[in-house]
Amino acid sequence: MYSSYSPPNSSASARVCANSETLCCAPKAKICLVTHFFPPHIGGIEKVAEEQCKRLSKLGYQISVLTSKTYKQNKRCIQGIQVFPYPVLSLAERVGLPYPVPLFRAYRIFTDVIRKCDMVHVHGHPYISSYIACKIAKKYRKPLILTQHNTFIDFQSWLNMVEYLNDRIVGSMVLKDADRIITVSRKTMEYVLKLGADKSKTSVIYNGVDQKFHPMNKRKSRHKLGLPEDKILILTVRRLVYKNGLDTLLDSASLLARDYPNLLFIVIGNGPDRKFMINRIRQLGIEDSVRLAGFVSEKLLPPYYNAADYFVIPSSSGEGLPMVLLEAMACGLPVIATTVGGMPEIIKDMVNGVLVPPRNKEALAQAISRLLSLKKESQTIGMESRKTIENNFNWDKNVRQLVEIYEDFI
Repeated sequence: MYSSYSPPNSSASARVCANSETLCCAPKAKICLVTHFFPPHIGGIEKVAEEQCKRLSKLGYQISVLTSKTYKQNKRCIQGIQVFPYPVLSLAERVGLPYPVPLFRAYRIFTDVIRKCDMVHVHGHPYISSYIACKIAKKYRKPLILTQHNTFIDFQSWLNMVEYLNDRIVGSMVLKDADRIITVSRKTMEYVLKLGADKSKTSVIYNGVDQKFHPMNKRKSRHKLGLPEDKILILTVRRLVYKNGLDTLLDSASLLARDYPNLLFIVIGNGPDRKFMINRIRQLGIEDSVRLAGFVSEKLLPPYYNAADYFVIPSSSGEGLPMVLLEAMACGLPVIATTVGGMPEIIKDMVNGVLVPPRNKEALAQAISRLLSLKKESQTIGMESRKTIENNFNWDKNVRQLVEIYEDFI
């Protein structure tokens, strides 16, 4: 097992069905979940929050979600989950920071929802929304659970100081007031402990992977998506922002293009750095080697993974444990990942994946070239990556562990 969390020996654990992968019906406690973004907004935290909410709702929990009001977000009830958007200022997104700031009138929305709930569960320590929820939960004596996803993002600019101050002012207060802290990897746990989190209240629960991510026929997947059958496809699924290391990926593609003219890098995702990437592709002269696919719906992601020969996640910093890494591994892809965040916790080099240092175009290009020359070994790595997910990462397991924590406070 990959999770370091050990459930307490209490009557709460008895609520979990013995010798079963299915949870028993939990009491209908009212949970207020606070996340800066929530679907239809796209992102890793959004996906985790949604997957947990759906399963908690099926178990009988009453879920209310407080999230920022984006252009697609509105008040609604979906699959038993009540969504309450609050007004925000989103200026930070213009520089690639997903940091919506709640407006003053959002406070009333937070108060109305939280005071009617039995427990508050916030996602992410550094957000103003988490801080507001934390203070209101404390006022009304509601237990507060925090899930922390990322580690420190090294922008290599003045933004590092802004992030550092935010961690120390906003983040540390949320960590201090949290009754329990969940992290998605051991590396994320190290990060919050350095910020003052109480080790006795902190544990690791790894994320799950939806069953729709599984191996499929490659030829059929390519035909469905209109992708060439005579190319070696290298896929990445990333928001187009600095921390995700896409500049390194493009530089590596340039190094490989001459020796491997049949390589095609496909980049799925949008973001503020799209124009930079278009310009960089032109500068490097790799227009025939890189395709920016833009936004791809959740429904089409499994075929894209299965159409690819390899998956690359070139993150430079700030990762906890990326969902797209787990999804690619679930589809049986050989993955090349940087030694950032929790990725080395589940990838054993040249066993179920390949690890390279971040911000190193030569190392990334060499790793890809090595896999291209080792076809049998690559297939074995893909099979092992699939086994890793099958044996250790599913949402039912994730939610079982989450419910055990909830039950300590309800």
